[in-house]
Amino acid sequence: MKWNLGETKGPDWPKDDEGNPVPPAFLVHISGGPLNMELTLNLLEAYGIPHFGKYPHNGLFGKLILGFAPFGMEVYVPETMLEDAHNILNAEIIYDDEDKELLDE
Repeated sequence: MKWNLGETKGPDWPKDDEGNPVPPAFLVHISGGPLNMELTLNLLEAYGIPHFGKYPHNGLFGKLILGFAPFGMEVYVPETMLEDAHNILNAEIIYDDEDKELLDE
């Protein structure tokens, strides 16, 4: 099956042993405002996970007219990096002592 990856973000999309792009795997559906989407996508990019988003139910049209996608965005990553991407998005935040002092203020 040939995937039309369109515009991907982050590092180059990985290729399999035959030189074909690794198939994408569904990672997460992001709803809410554009800030939620940008934070998630930037986090993946910061950790070197290539990704692309699809807007369900003609959401790209809504994004064009309204300035945001009312039905959210579906994020896809290479299937070989799916577990890493899940771990990144679900990681527990561990604060050091300096951070705890700032939060207490």
